Amino acid sequence: MADAASDEDRERLKAALWYAVGQMVDEECLKRNRNATPQFIGALTEMAWTQIENIAVDLETFSNHAGRTTVTTDDVLLLARKNADLQQIMRDFVDQKKLEHEAAKGKAKAKAKRKE
Repeated sequence: MADAASDEDRERLKAALWYAVGQMVDEECLKRNRNATPQFIGALTEMAWTQIENIAVDLETFSNHAGRTTVTTDDVLLLARKNADLQQIMRDFVDQKKLEHEAAKGKAKAKAKRKE
């Protein structure tokens, strides 16, 4: 029973990916006045799905190696280690989000302090 639910979830995710890839391909085709066949969209979807599965396995392996059950940003940054430019973009993004989070925390604390 669990396998059936898992297979159903997998198929729904794959269908959602197919739809998203199809939307992106259609948008680019309109911009460039080109056409794409359903077979092309299917092949592109399969390639993306395979990459997603490989990435998921790698992230899970990194997390397990660190003794964690949750994937963290450190795992994602480790995954991008072979592409220095991508890793730097991702690191900058993570750092920016951390700063925004700390700033929001500081505002909340200041607001709570003023109420006292």
